[in-house]
Amino acid sequence: MNLPLLRRALASTVLLATVTAVTAAPPGATTPALAAAPARALAAETRVDVDVRAGLATVGDVALGVNHAIWDAQLGTPAVSGLLKDAGVQMLRYPGGSYADIYHWRDHTAPGGYVAPGTDFDTFMAGARRTGAEPMIIANYGTGTAQEAADWVRYANITKGYDATYWTIGNENYGNGHYGSAWEADEHADKSPKEYAATVVAYAEAMKAVDPTIKIGAVLTMPGNWPDGIVGPGDQGSWNQEVLSRAGSVIDFADVHWYPGGSTPAETLIKTSHIQEATVLLRQQIDQYAGANAGRIGISMTETNVDVGRNTQPGALFLADVYSGLLAQGVFTVHWWNVHNGIGDVSTVAGQTDYDDYGLLSSGNCTADGSVCQPPLNTPFAPYHALSLMGDFARTGDRFVGTGSGDPLVSAHAVRRPDGDIAVLLINKDPAESRTVTVNYHGFTPAAGTPAVATFANGDDEITTTTAGTATAQTLAPYSITLLTLHPAAAGTAVPSAPARPTATTTDRTATITWPRGAAGLKYEVYRQNGGISELLGETTGSSLTVRNLEPGRRYTVNVLARDNAGRLSPASPPLTFTTGTPAASACTVKFRDTSDWGNGFVGSIDITNNAAAPVNGWTLAFTWPTTWQSVSSGWSATWEQTGRTVRVTTDSSLAAGATTTVGFVGSYSGPNALPQAFTLNGTVCTTT
Repeated sequence: MNLPLLRRALASTVLLATVTAVTAAPPGATTPALAAAPARALAAETRVDVDVRAGLATVGDVALGVNHAIWDAQLGTPAVSGLLKDAGVQMLRYPGGSYADIYHWRDHTAPGGYVAPGTDFDTFMAGARRTGAEPMIIANYGTGTAQEAADWVRYANITKGYDATYWTIGNENYGNGHYGSAWEADEHADKSPKEYAATVVAYAEAMKAVDPTIKIGAVLTMPGNWPDGIVGPGDQGSWNQEVLSRAGSVIDFADVHWYPGGSTPAETLIKTSHIQEATVLLRQQIDQYAGANAGRIGISMTETNVDVGRNTQPGALFLADVYSGLLAQGVFTVHWWNVHNGIGDVSTVAGQTDYDDYGLLSSGNCTADGSVCQPPLNTPFAPYHALSLMGDFARTGDRFVGTGSGDPLVSAHAVRRPDGDIAVLLINKDPAESRTVTVNYHGFTPAAGTPAVATFANGDDEITTTTAGTATAQTLAPYSITLLTLHPAAAGTAVPSAPARPTATTTDRTATITWPRGAAGLKYEVYRQNGGISELLGETTGSSLTVRNLEPGRRYTVNVLARDNAGRLSPASPPLTFTTGTPAASACTVKFRDTSDWGNGFVGSIDITNNAAAPVNGWTLAFTWPTTWQSVSSGWSATWEQTGRTVRVTTDSSLAAGATTTVGFVGSYSGPNALPQAFTLNGTVCTTT
């Protein structure tokens, strides 16, 4: 299971009656010792690529979010609302994590929990309006009723006219004991995902009967986080499968949380590389299980934070990286946990005092013995400044574009603004060494001159704005976030409109990509995303292109761009992601099954059928893991070996014509567990079922 997630969730119900917030760790918890950063030779130059031809998701109007909690006496105050507005916060979540499942809005109580004065729903909404933020409201699933939730909708949107659109049913309800760990309140006799799904349907029907314009969210698990993949007692599938298959028709978005864990900042910061795979897998689960029109279901990430360096620079670097990564993949809102939280186990991280505080702003309190106190109330911590940079970087209407970095300790993100400007966010995760970065642009030529640069570095108490370097060369301080804003060389030049999202029809080796035709005289170019340098797959004056020689079982993401007679290139179409299949008929068939999963490992079973007319005397089955964090721990019924991501299963045994044999293994994973899609038997690509 995901212990960091459990520890955080349990912590949300620990009370400190003498302060305005709860601490972020249960009694007796300790902060893991910080490992010294390994010695690392400084590369003379780090290459970063920015490719505007690789269009990703567009930033919406509720992208940047944060949590508010009813045990925080600063909730909704003008001082806090002003700070959140200055940071660009667009959505506020209420009433606060696990408290949502014990909170009763009508009398503003949370039996078993602490409710600070002046934190009722109307106060929250007043603060949200001062901030200029939309509310995300959590209806009480654990100890509430569908009628109570419907009455809340009526009060909010009919009586008060708040126009609150987004409503989630419960919080982390998989933590109700069904999978062996219980931190979330749940008075239902049946703790299964089947019961949760049935209740979501009842809540949705009651709430939308009051206001059919609202959007309903259901709680899911993030792929790669406990209890993803686990099938509980009496269930037919995992939590996500059960909830989506039973309640998918009534929900409008899936709500997930992500606490990546890690005993050192370095372990946590590298896990942002899991984001793309996790969101792709979650999207696939929604499309597979939620029924017809599943594409309408959005994804919200309403809690995330780190375990080490929460209010110092690791937290800031993580925030900038994870918000950017999730928004680029189409998550419509990302929320930090949370505005205030309180002091925990004090330590030193990268030379700065870390109060083990999940909050963006200081709670101004002290340790129990009074030996250490936080800065004055509402002093911004490092993640707040990172959120402020995100507000400057990812604005409503901006379009994320592809990036690539040649250094695992340097993350790069970029957006294209509607006026043609480009903003590039560079994150140096090395706590000790600077990076000299060369930025290469594809499909974009920056204007000459020194660009505007905003920087937040380790130990800073504010963002520094200046002009420095060039569009193609920047020096990144250790543990820093740098934002470049660039104008195009041909500013104001009209370009063709972006094509609409394409569709694809695929086989094992080909994909026919089709899009709506635009204005006359345009040529269309189809690009495959490949890090920061897209690959041109072909061009045509028509409205479709067949791409050949693709790899079976491989995922591809493509964009279509239009070029006019003057050579001007349009922005990219919305991205299309597809996976090629395997041959409809082959000399072999493979059936792959995950037969038992425990959250960071599983038992895999592979059935291999010889479809040929002759026996196969000795064979090698091969497949490649989709990610670097997956491996075979042990196997049986054959000899197993793994080199890099490639696994080979060999035996001298004979497989008769028409016969099937089964081999098995124990697999391990430390991130989203994307299963292999293609297998070869003695070099022949098999049909996969």
